[in-house]
Amino acid sequence: MDLQTVIRTIPDYPKPGIKFRDITTLLNDARGFRRAVDELVQPLAGAKIDKVAGIEARGFILGGAIAHQLSVGFAPIRKKGKLPAETISESYELEYGVDEVEIHVDSIEPDERVLLVDDLIATGGTAIAAIKLLERAGAEIVLCAFIVDLPDLGGAEKLRAMGHNVTALTAFDGE
Repeated sequence: MDLQTVIRTIPDYPKPGIKFRDITTLLNDARGFRRAVDELVQPLAGAKIDKVAGIEARGFILGGAIAHQLSVGFAPIRKKGKLPAETISESYELEYGVDEVEIHVDSIEPDERVLLVDDLIATGGTAIAAIKLLERAGAEIVLCAFIVDLPDLGGAEKLRAMGHNVTALTAFDGE
């Protein structure tokens, strides 16, 4: 199965000229979803992973399934103001401003080996902020895993330039 065949493309969303890669169709396809989770876990065979961290919101879905499969805990990385207990945060630049992501201060123990998961890597802003946040919490990032890479936007290469291992199951060029 080619995962691209079960990922919907929505033209001109959220603004004209953007092709939005919607993985909800992949999540709705039982075989596709299972295959995606299996393929995201496969590079970790034999590796020690203590925790999966998923970036809001589709990273929660993928990360929860992967954490279950690896029998490890899950740490949600959320937009500012969404977590109820004490948090640490990291800001990142958007096209028109700044945003922040947060984790609970007690979600990562020092030296825990963490898999970072999200549905898509584009420019890398959110993923870089998540990495910085996890590292501030004491995590060792073992792998950054995504369903979709948009290589023309350079996010995966930025993560690699920071010294991180990156995997993506499929790529859409020309984005």
